[in-house]
Amino acid sequence: MRPVKAGGKSRARSSRSETPLPNFTMAFQPIVDIETGVVYAQEALVRPPGGGSAVDVLGQVGRRSLHAFDQQCRLRAIKLAASLGMRGFLHINFLPNANYEPAESVLETLNAAEQVGFPIENLVFEVTESERARDSQHLRAILHEYRSHGMMSAIDDFGAGACGLNLIAGFQPDIVKIDLALARNIESDRVRLAMTRYVVGLCRELDITVIAEGVETLEEAAALRDVGVRLCQGYLLARPGLERLPAPTAGVVAAIQQAQPCALAGPFDAALGEAPRRVDRQPGG
Repeated sequence: MRPVKAGGKSRARSSRSETPLPNFTMAFQPIVDIETGVVYAQEALVRPPGGGSAVDVLGQVGRRSLHAFDQQCRLRAIKLAASLGMRGFLHINFLPNANYEPAESVLETLNAAEQVGFPIENLVFEVTESERARDSQHLRAILHEYRSHGMMSAIDDFGAGACGLNLIAGFQPDIVKIDLALARNIESDRVRLAMTRYVVGLCRELDITVIAEGVETLEEAAALRDVGVRLCQGYLLARPGLERLPAPTAGVVAAIQQAQPCALAGPFDAALGEAPRRVDRQPGG
């Protein structure tokens, strides 16, 4: 579907910023299928040009500049990913409170993807559970606009806020990313393990793909695998690469598969490890 040209007034409003935007670039971190070792997707992460953290950039963005910054982030991510030869799924974070009209916010994304030949259907937009949208109808309209053009949506940091199940019920995302706080030391924490098992079962029932983020140890990865999570992201698998597409750390997937089963996992957990239908989907393009 070809993007529709925007009128001059709307376009001027979307590009105007009250203060200059900080200089920034993108790093990429892979999301890895720990059953096959294949990179399922890459997430684009804001970084200063010389290296550093996202905080170094976000701290320079004023409230009135959020919309322009949000737009520039997605455009830069798409163009950089295309220049690096990426054709897999690309995860991009977005700020629902920074968008004005849903169609307007998506317009430049469509144009940028078309210009560099990046498949629209490979774009996944993540909204953080803990970021409260000013209007649930507004967020629903944005996600509907994305879907109408073939893009996917994800709830990021699931479990970090207090409204996760409401977000699933209200917005029916394609993907849920389990917050790193749930993954931390999950192999020795019965409560975290039980909560993750519940999320995996719920998402399987709803045909939602589950990704665990912030995975740092073999023990965490093995426990997540035992309860049915097969898509993982974190320092164990690969650190973010500045303006490059990192591959998984050599040998790490084999090490996860050879790790001892989690002592807290139940005998029925192995059945949860079957691939959800969406994981089997291959990126277009």
